[in-house]
Amino acid sequence: MTTPALLPLSGRRIPTLSPGASSFPHHRATLRLSEKFILLLILSAFITLCFGAFFFLPDNSNLFLLSGRSSVHKGLNVSPFLSCREEEESLRDKIRADHERALQEAKEKLRKSREELQKEIQTEKSKVVEDLKKKDAGPKPLPPVPMPKVVGVSDGEPTEPNVKEKRDKIREMMKHAWDSYRQYGWGHNELKPLAKKGHSTNIFGNSQLGASIVDALDTLYIMGLHDEFKDGQEWIEQNLDFGVNAEVSVFEVNIRFIGGLLAAYYLSGQEVFKLKAVQLAEKLLPAFNTPTGIPWAMVNLKSGVGRNWGWASAGSSILAEFGTLHMEFVHLTYLTGNPAYYQKVMHIRKLLAKMDRPNGLYPNYLNPRTGRWGQHHTSVGGLGDSFYEYLLKAWLMSDKTDTEARKAYDDAIEAIERHLIRKSNGGLTFIGEWKNGHLERKMGHLACFAGGMFALGADGSPDDKAGHYLQLGAEIAHTCHESYDRTVLKLGPEAFKFDSGLEAVAVRQNEKYYILRPEVIETYWYMWRFTHDPKYRQWGWEAAQAIDKYCRVSGGFSGVKDVYSSNPTYDDVQQSFFLLQVNESYIEEPSTPQHSQYSHLYFQDYLHQSNMQPGAALTSALAQRVTVASHCQLLFLLCDHTVCFTV
Repeated sequence: MTTPALLPLSGRRIPTLSPGASSFPHHRATLRLSEKFILLLILSAFITLCFGAFFFLPDNSNLFLLSGRSSVHKGLNVSPFLSCREEEESLRDKIRADHERALQEAKEKLRKSREELQKEIQTEKSKVVEDLKKKDAGPKPLPPVPMPKVVGVSDGEPTEPNVKEKRDKIREMMKHAWDSYRQYGWGHNELKPLAKKGHSTNIFGNSQLGASIVDALDTLYIMGLHDEFKDGQEWIEQNLDFGVNAEVSVFEVNIRFIGGLLAAYYLSGQEVFKLKAVQLAEKLLPAFNTPTGIPWAMVNLKSGVGRNWGWASAGSSILAEFGTLHMEFVHLTYLTGNPAYYQKVMHIRKLLAKMDRPNGLYPNYLNPRTGRWGQHHTSVGGLGDSFYEYLLKAWLMSDKTDTEARKAYDDAIEAIERHLIRKSNGGLTFIGEWKNGHLERKMGHLACFAGGMFALGADGSPDDKAGHYLQLGAEIAHTCHESYDRTVLKLGPEAFKFDSGLEAVAVRQNEKYYILRPEVIETYWYMWRFTHDPKYRQWGWEAAQAIDKYCRVSGGFSGVKDVYSSNPTYDDVQQSFFLLQVNESYIEEPSTPQHSQYSHLYFQDYLHQSNMQPGAALTSALAQRVTVASHCQLLFLLCDHTVCFTV
């Protein structure tokens, strides 16, 4: 018997069924494709119906609870369910009332004539136009504030020929830096003087905010470079926009932009600088929206979203950053009448006052979510520096009425002196760093500002220690000068150690660079101002000469990567703060003998001369720049002198 050949399905024929046979043979176990599709469609419709009933039908759970549970639990308090039902009824009544009101208004409209309707439409249009005009007119005008009389700015010429020659040299250096930026990097945040093009870093986000222009304004004005100042002002009026989608450092834009704009405002009286400063400040306020009120390190100027640096001790904020907002924000409240600025920074101070401090020291990291300290690392250099500076200057700018700030400063300095300040085997006084209970015998270039701070804070020190702190300032100035003098280029390294027989010398290659920092010259300035020891003028002039010799290139000024090399390579960045630092080589010649007494401070004199309330016009970002808060030396504004000249 032969086996029939198997044909593919496409080749098979289905036998014709007899008339009485069933249409669906009983032996077929599968459904046709069309049948499957119909079943799937029915199932989908059923599922859709179920989900619709679940999500869209009225919730009758309260009825179930009332009828079901109340019969089982006789003692159950059903008042919450009744209250819920009453709320539903109230909502329905409100909807009915709104519906009736809308119908009534529609009927009234229909009864009105065409002319009446056109008149109403025109009235509504006029209202919309007025609202748009108000919006386009910008923010509410700022309240008027008295303008102080600025003294000691371009009021005379030095009598000594060599002093005039030095001052002219400093002005020429400033002109070279500015003209190079004007030609190759205009509008960019900074300049690459070798590549001769614009440059920026992540502290300014991804936008062109003209940081070098804002940073340079006060220097240009004081040096009498008014054409250059006018160019900068025009760029700011036409191009400086803080509504950009850029993530910026709150700290950096505060000290550079708000500080720079307010300094320019008080020097020139041009309202545009004040308005721009306030516009930026408003953009920074969302950074304070944290669980503790400690601001984020960065904020997006457009969205207001903030965050912290990824490297900062488990998402912590940094002491020197959130602690260097106080003077600017207090002054912004004075300028605008908006108490929010003052409240934000006072909240920070109160929070810090309540916290325990290990060994009386302020750690550099504080978590804005938990309000707890991060890594126990304390330094007077990077990460900590300007926090202490602002405590002192908040007291000075308040005409010494902010005793809370002065006490916090004194307590902090006492702990720093006890735990961080040491004397090397060679007799050099240095400020180390405290890390987890251990003192690291290393001092950073940034910490060199402390010599000037100790001298500035000597007057008013507790227990008649003014002489002690002035001497401490002199010792720090000497140590920092040694860090310069022990290099080939006579420029200081980023950090230097006091260990293994080496003193005031950088050991690691990544600490041997110099990026046009101002802190050492800053301390020379203070020490000269308070003591009139001629060595400080000489040290300052030597530093200016070294910068001009080794950092000057055809396209501006550049940092160097190794101050111990006779043939250094450049980092190809002209920092925006260099355009302020040049100004630091300007020192005043006393016009009267009594001004040579270092124990006399001039802040109160200035406030009285300008007929202003203590802590008003100079309690601010301007105060930061007026008193050398990180970069700019504008103490001219505080002293009744007539001559400005170089060291």
